[in-house]
Amino acid sequence: MIRTITLKSPRDGFEFTALHAVPDGEAIGGVVVLQEIFGLDAYIHVDVERWVQAGYEVIAPALFDRYEAGFVAEHDAEGFARGRNHALSHPLGTALSDIQACIDELHPRGPVFVVGYCYGGSLAWLAAGRCQRLSAAASYYGSLVAENADLDLNCPVIIHLGAKDAHIPADSVAATIRKHHPDVPVHIWEKSGHGFNNEGRPDSDHGDAVEARRLTRELFAANAG
Repeated sequence: MIRTITLKSPRDGFEFTALHAVPDGEAIGGVVVLQEIFGLDAYIHVDVERWVQAGYEVIAPALFDRYEAGFVAEHDAEGFARGRNHALSHPLGTALSDIQACIDELHPRGPVFVVGYCYGGSLAWLAAGRCQRLSAAASYYGSLVAENADLDLNCPVIIHLGAKDAHIPADSVAATIRKHHPDVPVHIWEKSGHGFNNEGRPDSDHGDAVEARRLTRELFAANAG
């Protein structure tokens, strides 16, 4: 069952809400799920449940609580504009502090991993270099990854990109990452576009989404010891 908890950012003491769920039995570790710009919408709830079913305790922070508590936007032009405005208003350092609060909440009970999508994919990449006590990270189609390719990483990372993504040039991003981090696996999914982990999107291929999740779980399991 997903419930709502409150956490405090170490940067400014702001209290923000987050989704929280635990598996039946002992957890493998913890996963911090980082939202797209649309907030903690139905898709993020589905993803939280998916990670719980895989055996992880999960926290998904409401990253825009400072600007609009309980923010959820539709996947349309108006929703995109609202979410983008919140994302641009939210300093990266503050977002990473909120993520650190989630990591610190989970870490006493085992290894902690982070996975993020779109806006959250950028944050997952940055968290791998700027947050502490992460065991591995997965970044899905983050727009800020390439411009932060020279980041010094503190943990293993896997990157997923859609070949048909109209927003993020997959081949260019992959080449940039491989130049700076040749050991980081960068997967380009040929049948998919942006946001393909959300199987409700028209540019998502089911096979690509399932295989990308399998590889992500494999990386997390390999770093759970």
